[in-house]
Amino acid sequence: MAFDFDLFVIGAGSGGVRAARFSASFGARVAVAESRYLGGTCVNVGCVPKKLLVYGAHYSEDFEQAHGFGWSAGAPKFDWPTLIANKNREIERLNGIYRNLLVNSGVTLLEGHARIVDPHTVDINGKTYSAEHILVATGGWPQVPDIPGKELAITSNEAFFLKDLPRRVLVVGGGYIAVEFASIFNGMGAQTIQSYRGPLFLRGFDLGVREHLRDELVKKGIDLRMNTEVARIDKRADGSLAATCKDGSVIETDCVFYATGRRPMLDNLGLENTGVKLREDGFIEVDDEYRSAEPSILAIGDVIGRVPLTPVALAEGMAVARRLFRPHEYRKVDYKLIPTAVFSLPNIGTVGLTTEEAREAGYEVRLFESRFRPMKLTLTESQERTLMKVIVDAQTDRVLGVHMVGPEAGEIVQGLAVALKAGATKAVFDDTIGIHPTAAEEFVTMRTPVAE
Repeated sequence: MAFDFDLFVIGAGSGGVRAARFSASFGARVAVAESRYLGGTCVNVGCVPKKLLVYGAHYSEDFEQAHGFGWSAGAPKFDWPTLIANKNREIERLNGIYRNLLVNSGVTLLEGHARIVDPHTVDINGKTYSAEHILVATGGWPQVPDIPGKELAITSNEAFFLKDLPRRVLVVGGGYIAVEFASIFNGMGAQTIQSYRGPLFLRGFDLGVREHLRDELVKKGIDLRMNTEVARIDKRADGSLAATCKDGSVIETDCVFYATGRRPMLDNLGLENTGVKLREDGFIEVDDEYRSAEPSILAIGDVIGRVPLTPVALAEGMAVARRLFRPHEYRKVDYKLIPTAVFSLPNIGTVGLTTEEAREAGYEVRLFESRFRPMKLTLTESQERTLMKVIVDAQTDRVLGVHMVGPEAGEIVQGLAVALKAGATKAVFDDTIGIHPTAAEEFVTMRTPVAE
């Protein structure tokens, strides 16, 4: 059977664009359908605008700390609409770059909602297209629990387009998006409360990292309410909001921001017209090569619920392109030792096993830790402290995990991820000469294990 396209990609986010571009460069006939914005969540309402806001939030501390270095200026004034307008302009620029990447690669870009009609056919804007392979890369969507007043809450989708900075914000959630936005709002000057139904946020991260970040956020004035769950949200006559918690307490605020998880974006996609199966949690079930139960339909990125990170989606998209159209170059994505960062203030950078994971895996571990006040802060009033942690297999001396809480943690840990991927031992770390004076050199100067 002759198809219109060799590959039809639904979703022009990071993973979909990567798969489409490289498939086309390998000689395939490729189409991409996108109903919202080019670049997906990351470029438009995710990691890119979020980090721009994190940079903006940190300036409040930069202005304050400058006095210790002899700089004096008038009282700083922050204007939220200016930041949002500049952010929007940058995102528009990136949208254009994504458009050019696709078009210049020979990909057919179709803008509109795509719906799968059968295992080899897609309908978009009333026109059908046939394809040998269909790749679903539609990403995720934030979700708010079904509680009374849920329509009064916002999510990350809306937060990037608020006309004004709320005076008071309640951030609900305990994942990385929640702690990042708590830092953003707090840094911008909003009175910020973060609530989480569990005993401590960032479940799955190293316990020492979680506890250290908790202490630093409290120092910065964020009101943390652990073991607290919102039961309902009501709007007051003056326009403010009241979040009533299950313990009966009421939090008065002007904005309730929910970051309590994301669902796969499969709305009106037409999967019921195929043999595609979903997992119990609603994500598309795929094998190790991203094939669904319907052989012609593949899926990557957030819709498969594995590791919801942009670089992972990029790697998955590349793997699909190679397997289909350049098989001699194909290699599976390695999900081990994926480095990641949380752009809270201060940042978290991490790669490898946590202390808890290492012990659960049966390793006899040696732990190396360093906690210190960064050199940049020694001439200021700031009492922020950095945490660095190295987890080592006592039997082989191999470094199992590296964790950091502090300025530019992601930048530092990215380089260390290469060392862990190469199987570096603690002896290799010890034999590496540090760059002085830097915070990063602490990772190669820790000599004494901490007492457990």
